[in-house]
Formats: sequence, C-alpha cells, structure tokens
Amino acid sequence: MAFLELDQVTKFYGSYCANDKITFQVERGRLFGVLGPNGAGKTTLLRMITRILLPDSGAILVEGKPLAREDQHRIGYVPEERGLYKNLTVLDNLRYFGQLKGLSYTDATMRAVQWLERMDASGWEKKKVRELSKGMSQKVQFIASVLHEPPLLVLDEPFSGLDPLNVEVFLNVIAELRVGGTTILFSTHVMEQVEQMCDDIVLINRGRIVESGVLRHVKARYGIRRLELEFEGGGEFLDRIPSVRILERSDHRAAIELSRGIAEAQELIAIALQHTQLRRAECVEPTLREIFIETVRRTQTDEVTA
Repeated sequence: MAFLELDQVTKFYGSYCANDKITFQVERGRLFGVLGPNGAGKTTLLRMITRILLPDSGAILVEGKPLAREDQHRIGYVPEERGLYKNLTVLDNLRYFGQLKGLSYTDATMRAVQWLERMDASGWEKKKVRELSKGMSQKVQFIASVLHEPPLLVLDEPFSGLDPLNVEVFLNVIAELRVGGTTILFSTHVMEQVEQMCDDIVLINRGRIVESGVLRHVKARYGIRRLELEFEGGGEFLDRIPSVRILERSDHRAAIELSRGIAEAQELIAIALQHTQLRRAECVEPTLREIFIETVRRTQTDEVTA
C-alpha cells in the first residue's frame, strides 16, 4: 500500500483550474519531487496534501485512509512563504510550533535546542526572528517542520535564500531523514538537486501531470541524447563531420547531440579515433533540466495546436 495516494485531485479558483485530476502515489520512505514551471499548480497541490486547502473533487489518502484533520499532526510543512512570528525569539517560535503538533513544553524546548545544534544554529535561541537573515529564517522554519518527527515532510522551495554551504547542510539532513524512514515531498526549481536526491518525480504544467514515475525510468524513456568526448588537440576533426550538432565545445572536449542513439555514437567514435587520441567517450542520458524544458515546451505546443 502506498503511504500517500492522490486520486483525480482537482482544485479550482473560481473558473481557473489550478490542479486537474492529479493522480499519483508516493511509497513510504521515498523522496518524491514535485516539479513544474511557475504557475503550474505545485504550491496548490502541496497545500492540499497538508490539508491547508481542500480539493474540489478527488481524494487524498494517507495509508489507505482519507486525509483527515488529525493527520496534520503527522505532517511537517515548510511553505514557500515563511510562517514564523517575527517578534518572538527563535526558541519561542520553535516551542510554539512544537506544542501545536502535540509536544510538551519541555520536549519542544529540548528538541529545539538539539535541532539548532544539528543545523549549525546554536546560539540563536534568544534572537528574534526579525533579526535573522532569509537563510537563517529558513533554517528555523525547517526545524519547526521536523520538531515533532513527522512521518511525512512536505517542502516547498526549501533551498530558497540559502548559500551553498547551508544548502549542503539541508541536503545532508534531508538524506538522513529519508534513511530514517521519513517520506518526503519537495518542490524546487533546482533540477540538479532533484537529480541528485529524488527517487520519483511528477512534472506538472498548467495544472496537469505531463510526466511522472521513478526518476531513472523517466530518464531512460528519453534515451541516449548526447556523446561526450575528451581528446588530444583542439578537435578540428569535428568540423569535418557532416550533419552533426555540437552542443558544447572547448579545448580537448566536446558534447555532440545524438539523433540515432548508440549506433550514431559508435560511428562518431570511429571517426574521432581516425584523427585523435581519445581520453574519454561516454554516451549520456539527457539531464532532468533538459527533460523538463522539452516536456514543458512540447505540452505548450500541443495545447496551441489542439
């Protein structure tokens, strides 16, 4: 049984359909990416999963049962727009949110101090939130979402405002939570992070699912798209290969678009070996960013021509 299941979930704002019959499943302990361009309906979807909003039709199930009010205590949520009380201290904020989720005052305090240390934020306890930078506030918001050890964690643009060092801290903590069995949904525009972390994805455009599945299976469906070569010399031989599109080129390196897959790659490697010494030749699947752009553009074109 899936830990989380969405079945034909639809949400309207007036006559505008923000989510149109969204259906997917999330298995327990998986890291699931919710992707899409701005305005695709990602935040509305996450707010329905956290029961901040209710769907107009369809069903959201947790462990086979309809999502209910009491399930909110089992969910941690980091919203895109932060929800901390700016005139309270960091510790008072964390105590308050911990108690809202059922922790005692003592437990909320103890866990808050432990999490602040874990997130490299020791010494912030007495700071007021209004004194914090955006990145610091993001850490506090994240701690508030995990203080009660929820089995489901929902993150909406969790890396916004973070510098690279703090992104690394977040990535490590998220990985630890996943290993510990937490089911995690997150939305982000940073495709490299999705590619690095996610087990499964759903790609939404204009309120509809346009691609979904296990990430490695999604990438495999798009096939081998490029050949990467590293070689001796400047690569002048590339100019003599007819009907080839060079995607990237620099000294001793080139990436070539493949329209015929492995067979074409083998032909190009044979030509290269006639003119230079190859250091590396590798056939590469498209990146998630390339799949994202191609899929969104294709669905938009289909809508225009329909």
